[in-house]
Amino acid sequence: MKRTRWVIGSIFLTGLVIGIIVYPLPFLFFQELPHLPFLGRALYILLLAAAMCLYRINRGPTSADRIVAVDILGILIVGFCAILSISTGRSWYMDIGIAWALQSFIGTLALAKYLEKKGFEE
Repeated sequence: MKRTRWVIGSIFLTGLVIGIIVYPLPFLFFQELPHLPFLGRALYILLLAAAMCLYRINRGPTSADRIVAVDILGILIVGFCAILSISTGRSWYMDIGIAWALQSFIGTLALAKYLEKKGFEE
């Protein structure tokens, strides 16, 4: 049963990624950049990856799986900030991304310490 669900899920995700690459959805920004179709595809692939991370956070069998999924979600948010910074031309999105990365790193360390039942001074 697990193998069947895995095969069906991988076929669905592969089809979704191929669909995004072949026929990108309309992009959110109105600038005329030469690399705008690539940014649109990257944005939708990041959204798909974020949905998969949220699924793993919800259904993770262990708390370590959930922590890894939260950490990956933080990395994806930094990727969103980078795409927004490139497509809009505003550099303050990168500042938000850097702050988010630092906060995500510290949060992951705190959760790991909590799971190991160790204090913060160790």
